[in-house]
Amino acid sequence: QVQLVESGGALVQPGGSLRLSCVASGLTFRYYVMKWYRQAPGKEREYVAGVTIDGGRKSYAESVKGRFSISRDNVRSTVYLQMNSLKLEDTAVYCCKAEGQGSNVEYWGQGTQVTVSS
Repeated sequence: QVQLVESGGALVQPGGSLRLSCVASGLTFRYYVMKWYRQAPGKEREYVAGVTIDGGRKSYAESVKGRFSISRDNVRSTVYLQMNSLKLEDTAVYCCKAEGQGSNVEYWGQGTQVTVSS
């Protein structure tokens, strides 16, 4: 059974930092493109960041470029999202997604809550 389990969400002040983790099990992690998405209350889910299977290429939404950094550890089957200079508008549930390269297979985690508030 495939599981993606996120952690690291918390309440943080504006300007603060958090590191989210997503641990995968039940799949061959190194074969999956990994992405982070977020959904704020009353808004559509939006793409945040993605990383290729070998970690060589990364992409970011314009809203987080220069502040967030995605990375992966294929030995630990974990993808990370380092979030710096957090803003109020970063408040959302953050979910990770695994996409099978060259296939339609995808898996989602349940999400972790990030709240940015003073």
